[in-house]
Amino acid sequence: MILCRIRRQLLVISKRHHHYSRLYTDHLSLILYLCIMKKLSIINCCIFLVLIISCKNSPAQNPENWTKSQLIEPSTLAASLNSNKELPLIFSIGPGAIIPHSIDIGMVKDEQNMTKFQARISKLPKSTNIVLYCGCCPFDHCPNVRPAIAFLKSQNFTNYRLLNLPHNLKTDWIAKGYPAVE
Repeated sequence: MILCRIRRQLLVISKRHHHYSRLYTDHLSLILYLCIMKKLSIINCCIFLVLIISCKNSPAQNPENWTKSQLIEPSTLAASLNSNKELPLIFSIGPGAIIPHSIDIGMVKDEQNMTKFQARISKLPKSTNIVLYCGCCPFDHCPNVRPAIAFLKSQNFTNYRLLNLPHNLKTDWIAKGYPAVE
């Protein structure tokens, strides 16, 4: 009886949060199996569910929404900046705009900054040469890169790239002596 109530509650939650519904439905069977077959207490099953949900919400668990061909190496962007030819439109979507000619949007994980980014992007032709960078932390943990790229994809932009900063801006750009705003 209690398990039926848990299952109903999980289904209600999954309908409210449709983007997590696959998570709930995928793990619902496992949780019920553990409760029934392994005779785990209801409390242990609930703890297990909370752990699964918290892992799903972690940015480190989200897959990359860019391809390797969409990465631009720091040396390539630095060379373009140094030659001052064919400069892309550079957006800083992280905590600070340190690269010359970059437009400081701020951290797009914040709704206000994401709205600002969307407003700037919506005025551009779909083929605009765009480079995004954050550099706050490794890509696996970055809360800013994925939402910005998802927006560009949703708006059918075709010529955007992500600056390849696998560690952070300090290590992958500043420490290598690439151009920086003072």
